[in-house]
Amino acid sequence: MNNWCFRVFDVGGQRSERRKWIHCFDNVESIIFITAISEYDQVLFEDETTNRMIESMQLFNSICNSTWFLSTAMILFLNKKDLFMEKIKRVNITTAFPDYEGGQNYDEAVAFIKLKFAELNLNPEKKTIYMHETCATDTNQRTK
Repeated sequence: MNNWCFRVFDVGGQRSERRKWIHCFDNVESIIFITAISEYDQVLFEDETTNRMIESMQLFNSICNSTWFLSTAMILFLNKKDLFMEKIKRVNITTAFPDYEGGQNYDEAVAFIKLKFAELNLNPEKKTIYMHETCATDTNQRTK
């Protein structure tokens, strides 16, 4: 890792800010995209009619298929898996995905969400999406 240069930019935030930064990146080899998998039943602060998971998928789609990142690998962190594990028992993901026909359990629901993100990649021959389920506050999941 001595020869690697890591630059981290937090470009999350309000919709109006997103168009301002996407063209600022050149020579990007990979993008880390983090979404809260547990927010499938929540809406945006600035738009109470838009589901957070759907909004996140739309942003992922625009980045993944942007001309700026045609061959850039995508690393997708489905974060807050701990909250998702508990919530999925009570709230079905059909809230965000009416076409979901699986059970109300973690494995089936996560597999379906991963499939939905993978289907957004319009160029799977040139672009790889690496998907990971994470809990940012779980210090035991980190590797040394």
